[in-house]
Amino acid sequence: MAQSTPPDTTVCEVEFGLQDARYPFVGISENESCRIALAEMFPRPDGRYAEYFEVRGVDPARVAAYATRQDAVETTILTEYEDGGFLEFLVSEGCPAFRLAELGALPREVRGVDGDGRLTAEIPTEENPPEVIAIFLDEHPDATLLAKREKDRIAPRFCDSGLREVLHDHLTDRQRNILQRAFEEGYYDWP
Repeated sequence: MAQSTPPDTTVCEVEFGLQDARYPFVGISENESCRIALAEMFPRPDGRYAEYFEVRGVDPARVAAYATRQDAVETTILTEYEDGGFLEFLVSEGCPAFRLAELGALPREVRGVDGDGRLTAEIPTEENPPEVIAIFLDEHPDATLLAKREKDRIAPRFCDSGLREVLHDHLTDRQRNILQRAFEEGYYDWP
């Protein structure tokens, strides 16, 4: 009997620079001279992504007002504190992190500081990193590839609590039961 080999766990980590102010994380940071950084990103069942951003050096209400002027963004202020806050952006087309996720990449860092946008993502080798990069740069001509490096393994997309939240909020009871049963029966065991 032939032995199974483990899947290739190398990934291509890419970093893009973005300067287009129509992306809220770039435009807000430029207009308000502040810092905005992605804390977490979750897929939604309606085809959008929920992106949770922390802002520093600006009133969250100003961030929400700016972001809602964009066609494909809905914004909710979740927490306000003295020098910033925490907001949820519901995004779809036009968002660079959303597009990378659609192409099979895992956005890891999205931040804007004083109009300088950065987006770091991991692209699994099975997603054909050169093709993902070429498509992204073609669709986002303002983007610049700043770095490209190979990493030995991919980090989990969600922390344990985040994964539980996604499974609870976006799966039906039946889907959760089937997934639980598959784990209990060893369906996902290696090899």
